[in-house]
Formats: sequence, structure tokens, C-alpha cells
Amino acid sequence: MIKIEHLTKKYGDRYAIHDVNFEIGDGEIVGFLGPNGAGKTTTMSILTGYLSSTSGKAMIDGLDILEHPTAVKKKIGYLPEFPPLYLEMTVKEYLSFIYDLKKCTLNKKEHLAEICKVTKIENEFDRLIGNLSKGYRQRVGIAGALVGNPQVVIFDEPTNGLDPKQIIDIRSLIKELGKDHTVILSTHILSEVKSICDRIIIINEGQIVADVKTENIEQALRGNKKLSVTVAGPAPAVLAAIKKINGVTYAACSVNYSDGSSAFIVESVNDADIRKPLFYAMAQNGWPITSMEYMSANIEDVFISVVDETEEELSKERISEGRDNK
Repeated sequence: MIKIEHLTKKYGDRYAIHDVNFEIGDGEIVGFLGPNGAGKTTTMSILTGYLSSTSGKAMIDGLDILEHPTAVKKKIGYLPEFPPLYLEMTVKEYLSFIYDLKKCTLNKKEHLAEICKVTKIENEFDRLIGNLSKGYRQRVGIAGALVGNPQVVIFDEPTNGLDPKQIIDIRSLIKELGKDHTVILSTHILSEVKSICDRIIIINEGQIVADVKTENIEQALRGNKKLSVTVAGPAPAVLAAIKKINGVTYAACSVNYSDGSSAFIVESVNDADIRKPLFYAMAQNGWPITSMEYMSANIEDVFISVVDETEEELSKERISEGRDNK
């Protein structure tokens, strides 16, 4: 559905994005993450036709955005961080205005009724937008993005400023939309991405630094694995034995229990599986292992890991370029 090839945007000598490549299939819900200034907004602005690229291609359903701007825009619904609502209009007037603006050809009454049902604003149809809560205004913004039944819907910080119940409602709505639309979700709330998205793309310094299925998020973690293990044995001796295992980079006792066992946090290099060596080391000393499991990497760990590593690599490149230019 969405295909981006070698997409680049320059402002003078500065790259906002540089050689960005990714594809998003029909019905996927993809989280688009990155620190401030990473290139998220630039990429989304090019996708929605608001900005032109310096080079490369951005295509929606096989159509190049620059070559077929009008046709492509009909395929996209966009909800910016601050939805452009007219508070003096009723919900009905606003959606009717958007319908006419988009030159929609679907049956107006039936189409708007269906959108209101999907976004659960049927009971607010005749109310002034200015009298609605922030959560319902956000729903009206989503309804506006869905006018014309676009194949792609792009959300920019859709739950920003909402209360916990409103956040849950909007997240549920976005997941429901993913059944019939391709969805791109840009947000700073990392837990939101994990709960909603099928896939996560992370951009930093204008380049894609991670692209992974949400279920495989741990594989994107560039660093050490963490293992939680509980052993029935003398803590100092157990700790010393753990530290001798090949591949272990860090070990520490976290808890001492009254039954004589202790819990340990053990880190190992990412490509090493230390569970068998750890079992044998404890068995040789007669110290039973009562529990052992990998500590799941969370999305915050992944985000920080790939962003920090990218910035470190880019910093080295700049230093090297500086030396070469002398």
C-alpha cells in the first residue's frame, strides 16, 4: 500500500531525512517513532503531499505522490496533532464541510452516518464542536480523516492530552480501523505503540534505524540480554561462579530470601545463550536453580538502544570526516 524508496529532503546543506526506505502493506498498523527532530514529521508531510521531496519516491497504492497528487490525497486521511476543527460548527456541519471539500462522491447521508457509527459520535451529531470534551473532539477529527473512505490513515499524536479512559477508547478505535485501513501512528507514548501496532519503525537523524514486528521487539535490542535466576546456595559463592561463565558481562545479587536462596540479575552478550552453562555450573556445586527466565526487553529499552547507537555511529563518522578534511 505504501512504498518509500530512497526518500530524501534537504534544506540547504542539512538533511531532514536521507535515503529513507520502507514499505507498509494493506491493513498494517505501523508505529512511526523517533526523537524530536528525527524526521518523523518531514516523512509524514511528504506522504500527505504537504511537502515535496528533494529526491526519491513516495507511493500510495502504486501512485507517485508528486506525479499524481490529487489522486493520492483521496487515498489518505490525516489527523494532525491538533485537529483543525471549527468550534462554531456542529459535528454534522463540520463533516458535511469536509465531505464537500474532499469532493466525495459516496452517498452523503449514509457515508457520514457510517463514519459517526464507527467513531461512536452518533449522539453528538447535532452538537457544537466547541461544547464537546477533548476526547470527543478527537473522535470528530478522526471522523473527518475517514471521510471519503481513504485506504491510508495517518495519526500524529492521537491521544495527546486525553484522560486515561479517553486514551483507551481512542486506542481501541485505532485498532478497529486497522481492520479496514492501513494505519501509520506517530506518537511519543511508547507503550501506546506496543499495544496498538503490528510493526514499529524507528527513525533517527533522518534515517531508519529499526524496522521490526512488534512481537519481535526484543530482537531489535542492540545490547546485552538480561536473565533473572534464583539459586538455592550461598549468595557470594553463587555470584562468583556466575561471573566466571563465558559470555556473562554483568551479574549481581538482587534479593536474598529467608529460605537461603537468592535472586540474581545476569547480563550476557546478545548472541550468547548462557542458560545451559549456568545450569551446569550450579549443578556442579550442588546449588539448585529454582527459577530462571529472560527479562523481556520493553520498547523503551529498544528505542533508547537503537537511537543511542545510531547517534554514536554518526558522531564517529563526523569526527572521521573532520580528520579527512584537514
